[in-house]
Amino acid sequence: MKICPAFGKKDIVFLVTISILSMLIYGMILSTTKSGGEIKITIDGKAYGIYELNEDQIIPITIDGGVANTVVIQDGKASMQSATCPDGLCKKQGQISRQKQTIVCLPHKVVVEVISGKETEGLDAIAS
Repeated sequence: MKICPAFGKKDIVFLVTISILSMLIYGMILSTTKSGGEIKITIDGKAYGIYELNEDQIIPITIDGGVANTVVIQDGKASMQSATCPDGLCKKQGQISRQKQTIVCLPHKVVVEVISGKETEGLDAIAS
């Protein structure tokens, strides 16, 4: 008896195995990515500022004398709260807190990137 007319039992076992392996690999990648300690904001490739993720703050990004974007750091995560660009895709990119995660606003050429890990990362609880 076939479960699905297009697939046999071996096909379904193969797909389930591949799915489980994919989830395991994804979990390993997430577990090895370190939390970040700072974000770096650049505009058109030029540094705008470096900010600590452990300090809650609102960062207005001014371009040509007006506030174009607003980055919010809250609870160790950064997100784009507001943007004057027409599509607003940067606001939909969510929160970032791990190294190499980014938020990009293409119309304003703004990049927010997590750049460094916590200083205590990798230290043991017992130090002698």
